[in-house]
Amino acid sequence: MDVLFNSIDVRDLLSSPNIDDVNSPLSAPDLRLLIDRLQVRSVDIKSKVRQYILSHYSEFSTLFSQCSDVVSKSENLSSQVSDLIQLISDHPVEAQTKAVIDEILVKNREVKEKRELLGLLDVILELNDRLRFVKEEIKVGRVEQAAEVLRELKAVLVTSNDEEKQPLVYGLLKDEWTECFEEMQEVLLQCMDNAVWFEQENNTVHLKYQLSIRDVDGIELQTILKAMDAVDILDYGLAKVADLMIKHVIVPVVDSIDGGSMYSVLIDVVKFISKSLCFENSTWMLCFGKLTWPRMSDLIVSSFLSKNVPDDASKLADFQEIVKCTSNFEASLKELMFIASSDGKDERLSKFADNVEVHFASRKKVEILSKARNQLLQSDFRLPEDCTRRNSKVKDDYNAESSSDLVVDLLFTSERCVVSEAASRLMKLVHGTLKDVCLSSSRVGLEFYHAARDSLLLYEAIIPVKFERQLDSINHSAVLIHNDCHYLSQEILGLAFEYRSDFPASMKELVVFADLAPRFQMLAEEVLQRQIKLVIYNLKQAIDGADGFQNTHQMKQYESAKLSIDQVIFILEKVYIIWHRLLLPSAYKRSMSMVLEEVFSRIANDILLLDDIAAEETLQLQRLIHLLFENLSSFLDSVLAINQTGKLQESPAQTLDDLIPSLRKLRKLADLLDMPLKSITAAWETDELANHGFKQSEVEDFIRAIFADSPLRKECLRRIESRYYQAFSYS
Repeated sequence: MDVLFNSIDVRDLLSSPNIDDVNSPLSAPDLRLLIDRLQVRSVDIKSKVRQYILSHYSEFSTLFSQCSDVVSKSENLSSQVSDLIQLISDHPVEAQTKAVIDEILVKNREVKEKRELLGLLDVILELNDRLRFVKEEIKVGRVEQAAEVLRELKAVLVTSNDEEKQPLVYGLLKDEWTECFEEMQEVLLQCMDNAVWFEQENNTVHLKYQLSIRDVDGIELQTILKAMDAVDILDYGLAKVADLMIKHVIVPVVDSIDGGSMYSVLIDVVKFISKSLCFENSTWMLCFGKLTWPRMSDLIVSSFLSKNVPDDASKLADFQEIVKCTSNFEASLKELMFIASSDGKDERLSKFADNVEVHFASRKKVEILSKARNQLLQSDFRLPEDCTRRNSKVKDDYNAESSSDLVVDLLFTSERCVVSEAASRLMKLVHGTLKDVCLSSSRVGLEFYHAARDSLLLYEAIIPVKFERQLDSINHSAVLIHNDCHYLSQEILGLAFEYRSDFPASMKELVVFADLAPRFQMLAEEVLQRQIKLVIYNLKQAIDGADGFQNTHQMKQYESAKLSIDQVIFILEKVYIIWHRLLLPSAYKRSMSMVLEEVFSRIANDILLLDDIAAEETLQLQRLIHLLFENLSSFLDSVLAINQTGKLQESPAQTLDDLIPSLRKLRKLADLLDMPLKSITAAWETDELANHGFKQSEVEDFIRAIFADSPLRKECLRRIESRYYQAFSYS
C-alpha cells in the first residue's frame, strides 16, 4: 500500500521537466501525453490495490465481522436501556429509595442524640458527684483536696465560654458550685481569723498553726493557705491580716524608729512574715507584698523620707546616706520576694529618694509660694509715718536717703517712690529665690525660677481683688498699688541682667522675666487712670452744683457757685495730700495736670456758655475765678516745682501753660470780664485771645452776652469776623 501514499511528480510524466518557465507553456501534445500517462498510472494503482486486498482477505473478513458484532451489540444495549427507562417511568422506585434513605438518616440522628444525652448525663452525674465530694471533704476538714476539685470544676462550670449553648442543668450545677465555693471561702476565712491575731497593747502578732474545722482538729495553717491559693482567694484571705499588720506592726515601727534602724526592723518583720506566715512560698509572699507594700511605702515616704528632705540646698549631700539605706532596703525586700524584682513600679522608695532634688525643690517652691501668698493676704497697705515726700528727690541727693525699705530707687529712671510693705517683701523673696537658683543644680534651679515667677504673678492675682473697694475710691492704697506695679515692672526687667550670668548653663536660655514687666506696667497705668477718672468725676459733680455759674449777681446763686468752688478746692486738697506724697514726680505732674486741666476747662466753658451776663455778674464771676486761683496756687506751684527739679527738667522745660492749656484761658477770661469792648476786639485782632485758646465763636458769644446791642458791638463783631476770614485767606 506504499504506492498509495507516495506522491506523483508531474515532471516525471513529461518529456520536458521544466514546466516552471512561464515563457514556454505546455503544448497540446504535451498535455495529451500527460493525460495518457496519468491514466496508465491510475490503472496500475488500482491493480496493486486489488492484489493487496486479495492477499489480505482473511484479515479484512475478520475486521468486518468484528464491526458487525459491535453494531449488533450496540443495538441490543440500546434496546435494554429503552426497556429500563420504560420500567422506571412505569414504577417510581426513586421516590421509594429517597424515603428509605431519609428514614435511615432520622434514625441515625436519634441514635446520636441519645448517645450524646447519655454522655451528657454521665458528665452531669460525674459533676454532681464531684460537687458532693467537695461538700463531704469540707465537712471532714480535707479542704486542700476539696479546693483542688473546686478549681477543676471552675474551668468547666464557671469560666466556660459556651454558656449560651449549655443546657439548663449546667446553670443549676453552676449555682451548686457557687454554693460550695462560698462555703469553702467562709471556712477558710474563719480559719485565717483564728490563725492570726494581734495584741494591740504591745503590738504582738500571734500565729496558730493547728486549726480546727467543724470539730475536726489538726488542720495545718499551710493547708489552709494552699486551699485559698487553689480557689484563688489568697489575696482576699490575707487582706485582713495585711491590714492589721500595717496597723499594729508597720505603723508603730515607722512612727517610732528613725533612719537605718527602721529599715532593719522592717526587714525583720518581713522575714517573720515570709517564714512564719507564708512558709517561704514566693507566690504567697508576692501576694502579701502587693497587699501591704503600697501603704507601707507611702507611710515611709510621708513619715520618714519627706520629713528628711533637706531644707537647704547645701544639705542635699547629707541625704545620700538615706538614699543608700533606702536602696539596700528595697533590694532586701526583692530577695525576700516581698516585692517583684522585675517590676520597677515597686521601687517606690528608691524613686522618691533618687528624686530628692526635685522633692526638695518642689517643697521649697510650695514654701516660697505659701510665704508670698501669706504676705500678700496679710498686707494692709498702711502708710508708714516716716514716708515723707522723699521720692521727689533724685538718686544722687544723699539727703533724701532713708532707712525705710519702703522708699525704693527705680532701676531705669532717676526717681524714687514709696511702695507697700507687701511689694518690698515680695521682691526680697524673689531676689532670695533667684540667688538660690545660682547655687543650685538645673533641676532645682528650674523649680526655684518658676517659684519666683509665680510669686510675682500672685501679686497680680491677689492685690487687685483684695483691695477692689479701695480702688473704687480716692485713697493712698490705690496709689501704693500703682507704685508697687511700676516698681515691680522695673525690678522684673532687671532680674535677668542681674542673675542670668550665674544661672546653671542649661537654664540660661530658658529663663524669661521680661514678659511679666508689661503686665505690671499696664496694671500700674490702669490703676492710676482709674484714680484720675474718679477724681475728675467727683470734680465734675462738684462743678455741676454751680448750675453753670448762672445769675451769680444774685446772692443765692453766688453762694451756690462759691460752694461748688470750695468743694472743688477740698477735693483737690485731698488728692494733693495723697498724690504729692506718694506718686512718682513724673506721674504726679502728669496726673495733677490732667485733673487741673479738666477743672479749668470745665469752668471756662460753663462761663463762656452764658448767654446773658449782667455788669454786676461779671464782677462776681471774676471774684470766683480769683478765689479758685488763690486756693489752687500751691497745687500749681507743686507741678511747677517738679517740672523744674534737677534731672527731671525736660528740654526744653515745659511751662504751666504747656502742661495745663486751659489755665491761661481761664486767667484771660477773668481779665475779659472787666475789659472794654474795644479792648476785647483789639485782643482778638492781635491774636492774643487765640493764643490763649479762645475760638472766634466763643469771643463773639461772650461779647453778645456782656454788651448790649449797639452800632459799636456790631462793628466789633464785624471786625472779629473779618479778622477770621482774613486769617483764613492768609492760611
